[in-house]
Amino acid sequence: MSKFISAPSVMCANLARLEEELQALEAAGADELHFDIMDGLFVPNYTLGFDFIKAARRSCNLPCSAHLMITQPEKYIQRFYEAGCRIITIHVETSVHAHRLLTQIRELGASPGIAINPATPLTKLDYLLPFVDRVLVMTVDPGYAGQPILPTAFERVRILHENIQYYKYNANIEVDGNITVANAAKLSRLGAEIFVLGTASIFKGPGTDYVKELPAFKAAIAVERHLV
Repeated sequence: MSKFISAPSVMCANLARLEEELQALEAAGADELHFDIMDGLFVPNYTLGFDFIKAARRSCNLPCSAHLMITQPEKYIQRFYEAGCRIITIHVETSVHAHRLLTQIRELGASPGIAINPATPLTKLDYLLPFVDRVLVMTVDPGYAGQPILPTAFERVRILHENIQYYKYNANIEVDGNITVANAAKLSRLGAEIFVLGTASIFKGPGTDYVKELPAFKAAIAVERHLV
């Protein structure tokens, strides 16, 4: 199977037992922690923040990735970096001067990413791809867990992958939203490499054994890739 970077979504974990959950995810072989930062303005939800990231840094050694679904992200980049995020992804829809902000993220010493909503044309990314390490393709409308994947997501990942390959950019494609085994297998074949894992993948409720669940999920994808 091609590269598979697992990024469990912290908002889907049992936050009442955060340290235990994060240590279990690390033991299971997760590659990074995905923090969905929502401000209730850009998306109709409000989640997580600096304190959760600081707590995660004290609890385990996994890299922390901040997905900023917020207005005026330029006001908070420094604080997310100081909280411990070494991967910071901003939305093309909220960043008036996206290139400047991506440059600022890299100058801080973090890895910059750009995210794009399902209804935003991919052409909005054309002049930003050389400046990012990842592109986060939302496969559902951002804001809530448990949504079905949008059928257009597969075509968007394919087009984006072909564009990155053609111009020989170094950006990886990340996908977020209803990452089931079948969807992950298809998205992987189309060029996705970083997978945000939520309630459709490894978070099955209280008592989930991530040490068993995550390897089994990845193994199932490897098998499914030959069937799609």
